[in-house]
This record gives sequence, C-alpha cells and structure tokens, in this order.
Amino acid sequence: MINNNFALRRITASDYLSLMRWRNDPKIRSYMYTQHIITTKEHQSWLKKITTDNSYHPLILEFNNKPLGFVNIHQIAKGGIADWGFYISPDAPKGTGSKLGEQALDYAFNKLGLYKVCGQALDFNEASRRFHERFGFKKEGILEQHYFDGQKYHNVINFGLLAHDYHLIINNEI
Repeated sequence: MINNNFALRRITASDYLSLMRWRNDPKIRSYMYTQHIITTKEHQSWLKKITTDNSYHPLILEFNNKPLGFVNIHQIAKGGIADWGFYISPDAPKGTGSKLGEQALDYAFNKLGLYKVCGQALDFNEASRRFHERFGFKKEGILEQHYFDGQKYHNVINFGLLAHDYHLIINNEI
C-alpha cells in the first residue's frame, strides 16, 4: 500500500544541490560505480543529460513535501525495458528506501507502462541485493569481476522484474 504522504515528482533545479550532496556522501558513493567525489561540472553534465533526454525519468521521493530520495528510470530498449538507479538522503528515516521502491515501481509499471525494470548491485552491497529481492526482482546473472574499485575486482549482480510478476506480487497472488 502506498502512503499518501509519500509522493514522486520530477526533479527540478531546486533539487540539484541536495542530489549532489546525497550522491557525494560516503555512505552512498561507496556503493556506486563512480566512487570519487562528483564535481559540480560532472554533476551539471549528468543532470543536463537526464533532464533533456526523454528516455530518462529522474524523480524525487518526498514525504510531506520534504525531499528524501532519488530514483532514475531509464528506458534503454524498445518494448518497455528500463534500468533503474536510486539512493536516499543519508539522513532519511528508516523505511524511506522501501517507500521509494514502492513508489518507483508503481510509477514504472502503472504510469510508464514498462514491461521490465532491470537493476544492478555490486556484490558487496547486501542492502541493494536484499532490496531488489524484497520487491520481487529475480537474479538474472552475474557479471564476474566486472567492476574495479581501484584495488579489487567485484562481481555485479543483474536483477530483473517483469510487469506481470510485479502485478501478481502487489495483488498478493504470489
């Protein structure tokens, strides 16, 4: 059930500094492919790309109008196939990630009409792995030693969730 006090909205210019602060927090960036501190120039370039290309759906999760999280749904292939990526404010209350997942998947499957949402997690990111599994994503494969953090190679786990399975899950049919 989606709580009415939580809402997704498209990002705006007023979100840019918060997004950069959240993304550069060590608790967030240590689980990203890009783990260095993002510069203002890099951040602006990324924001320009995701706000001007219609295949991106960059969204902010709010609770009572306070921004708490970010999700980007990127349509990557014909037929409604998309990748998603997300993070929450480092000081967001416990449970915010679950609300972000609920809202984002509702948006992806019910508003965008996607057929499949794909995600990836670095093998050491237990929280992201559990998050995907909790929402019904299936492990679709492992990219072995696919990510180098500067010292060590790590596996990347691929996840996928089909619209059909999502609707069965939210209707308690699975």
